[in-house]
Amino acid sequence: MRLVGLTEITAARTVITTASAGTVRTPLLPLPESDPVRPLLLKPENLQPTGAFKIRGALNAAAAVPERSRAAGLVAYSSGNHARAVAHAARALGMPATVVVPHTAPAAKVSAARELGAEIVPVEVAEREQRARDIAEERGATLVPPFDDPTVIAGQGTVGLEIAEDARPDAVLVPVSGGGLISGVGVAVKALHPHARVIGVEPELAADARESLHAGHRRHWSVGSRTSTAADGLTAEPSELTFAHLREVVDDIVTVSENEIAETVGHLARTYRLVVERSGAVAAAAHRYHPELLPPGTTVAVVSGGNIDHRDLVTLLAD
Repeated sequence: MRLVGLTEITAARTVITTASAGTVRTPLLPLPESDPVRPLLLKPENLQPTGAFKIRGALNAAAAVPERSRAAGLVAYSSGNHARAVAHAARALGMPATVVVPHTAPAAKVSAARELGAEIVPVEVAEREQRARDIAEERGATLVPPFDDPTVIAGQGTVGLEIAEDARPDAVLVPVSGGGLISGVGVAVKALHPHARVIGVEPELAADARESLHAGHRRHWSVGSRTSTAADGLTAEPSELTFAHLREVVDDIVTVSENEIAETVGHLARTYRLVVERSGAVAAAAHRYHPELLPPGTTVAVVSGGNIDHRDLVTLLAD
């Protein structure tokens, strides 16, 4: 299976920066109080216009749609952040968008996609991918998967490209769900800093990628098991394509507990004024609670998103 390379990621950056969609090159933020043996830099993708890294892959995939096919629009399936990203990309490029979401998707994320003009189709969690494929076929639209697509992986890889250009990391911590983000980040970081360790982070309650990586082959967890975590953006499982990337460019995957995730959300908001959703906090939580699992030296943690329900944030700030 052919993996995405640095050439595709570099090309994706050109596409994203010229798309006039408001994307930003997020900075690396030092945390002064972090472990001096493993100083921490945060890559705050919550500062993107859609509140998450997903806009990068969505824009790159949308821009690849031929002009003759754009009128039929884009179709996506998502629990929230990818839905908003595809809706934003479609609007930026003048295309209609339809997003299939599970009934359990956070209301704030679904509303954001609807406000951007996307048609929302709610379904049961296990039905969302097939329903999206059916709609795309019926309408002649282009399906933009959340991670199982080379153009999406290349777009997400621009996160890693920026990290590799802005620092010389000894470790890069990346949230893992379907694996598109860590696939792209891993390719870019390993190409430019081969010594750096790329380490995925998952909730303990949705640690299927960790189990799969350690087993050397994909291990399936039921939807019910994976969706027991409150980190709603980390409930997908790697595809054949993303798992091939994981085996090539990821050194390890570690886990964090629900309490560790929740405490880190509150800590980042109170101490650094960073609004981060639970899924976006797992990498920082790994550094905060499990430094013994990381190599000495500079660590970069990707904050993948900040689209948290305000009531959830209030609760976590009060704890």
